[in-house]
Amino acid sequence: MTTRATRGPRRRTVAALLVILIVLSAFLLRLIDIQVVRADEHVAESLSLGNLGSTQPIAGADGDIVDENGTILASSVLVYDAQLDPLLIQQIEDDPDNEPKLPWDEASAKIAEIIGMKVSDVRALVADKLAADPHSRYVQLKKGLSTQKYLDLKELGLPYLAMPSRSVRVYPNGAVAGNMIGFLDGEGNGQYGIERTEAECLAPTDGERTYLSGKGGVIIPGSERITPAVDGGTVQLTINSDLNWYLQQMIAEEAKKQGAKAGTVTVIEVKTGKIRAAAEYPSLDPNDINSVDPTYWKSQIFSNSYEPGSTFKAITAATVIDQGAATPLTTVNAPARQVFPNGAVINDPVRHPTVNYTLAGALIDSSNVSLSKFGTMVTPQVRYEYLKKFGVGKATGVDFYNEETGGVRDPETWDNQTLYTTTFGQAFTITTAQLAGAYQAIANDGKKIDLSLVESCTAADGTVTESADPATEQVVSEATAEDVQQMLENVAVQGSLAKRTAVPGYRIGLKTGSAQKSNGHGGYKQGVYFTSIVG
Repeated sequence: MTTRATRGPRRRTVAALLVILIVLSAFLLRLIDIQVVRADEHVAESLSLGNLGSTQPIAGADGDIVDENGTILASSVLVYDAQLDPLLIQQIEDDPDNEPKLPWDEASAKIAEIIGMKVSDVRALVADKLAADPHSRYVQLKKGLSTQKYLDLKELGLPYLAMPSRSVRVYPNGAVAGNMIGFLDGEGNGQYGIERTEAECLAPTDGERTYLSGKGGVIIPGSERITPAVDGGTVQLTINSDLNWYLQQMIAEEAKKQGAKAGTVTVIEVKTGKIRAAAEYPSLDPNDINSVDPTYWKSQIFSNSYEPGSTFKAITAATVIDQGAATPLTTVNAPARQVFPNGAVINDPVRHPTVNYTLAGALIDSSNVSLSKFGTMVTPQVRYEYLKKFGVGKATGVDFYNEETGGVRDPETWDNQTLYTTTFGQAFTITTAQLAGAYQAIANDGKKIDLSLVESCTAADGTVTESADPATEQVVSEATAEDVQQMLENVAVQGSLAKRTAVPGYRIGLKTGSAQKSNGHGGYKQGVYFTSIVG
């Protein structure tokens, strides 16, 4: 039987329970709103405050550099630098309410085993750091850990262990085309070659990992946000790495045999202007740039200029033929030594009686006196313009870093001797790349195509950006080019090196050149030469 006296307390109890339920429901709804409905918003807000969140960068990898067939010449691998937080280690160890997954004694032993250090050294790093600074939050443990070691350490689940990643450059083929590829500095910035000129394509976009951590450094569930890194693009070169490797062995052997300080071989595809090989001795291995003298960190093909000598006699021949001033059979009388009316004195490489030289014959015997007479059949201004059209004083189009352009002075400033020496490759300078480009025009029936070294850039998403089409110019007529081709073939067959340069089963055309090295004071160094053969 219920009485009025008993109904009162029950009502109050029910009312109290109802109020409690309402309050709990309100808290529950608010909790759901905070942790579920608006979780992203609140996490973002807390991270934006800076002091509540932690951010770790995620390094992207620099893109690959590959040859024409996709062979990797430069690549990047991710390594990890293990770091410890000494203060957090101390706090976890000293907290009576916290039982860590692994006590420091046990954790340090496992860390040491994974990274290949003595456990006493690992513990000493932390102890010494805390002794020097009781509030220290950082000590470097070990750099350059592999991905497997990173995973092994991550499995330990230690909140005081951080392992930021970074990209390390490797060159699987060593010195093959190393002077073209270039190298990076300690900060990962391209310093030379393709590593510098194509830095924009190769550069990655770094990501980041942000999170909130609670007591003991434990990451708060739901607070972790990851923006993935985007690797750099792939640069494809025109180089054939197999050919380049072979030619590097060849030029190294020949340079040593001849007692030369250095040597290069450049191969250009005539119809496209693409560089298929750029071999150098000494060659740079980007994995170890200190293995060669810093002089050879740069490319001799693009960054060294010199007077080309007799190789440019073919350009003089092309000039006078194209201008209608002479034909391959036009003749001049040429002694071994000629004093010209203006007082200039020109000598041939060897003594000989006065010879009635054709232009074709003058190229075969490489007569300086004859070329002086043939070259001055056109005005200095015309010769100057043809030198420029064949690439003297102009960049090749490769846009190679630190590329020399060589140069030739305005003909109005030529003195009596320069008037003649410019006909046989002296008194102006070129690079090996420019010389190859000039002969590409002759071999390509007079059409000069800017040299190229890069085929394309392929972004991480697969987007391919082809290199711009090279500039082209018809520098001499097709008929002129054919005449000069025939004359260079005569040199190969009848010249002094005919037996040594013959290639069984092939017709070849070529020209040799020897040029003294400038002493920097208007004269030449005695006994120091640049020698070349091109065709």
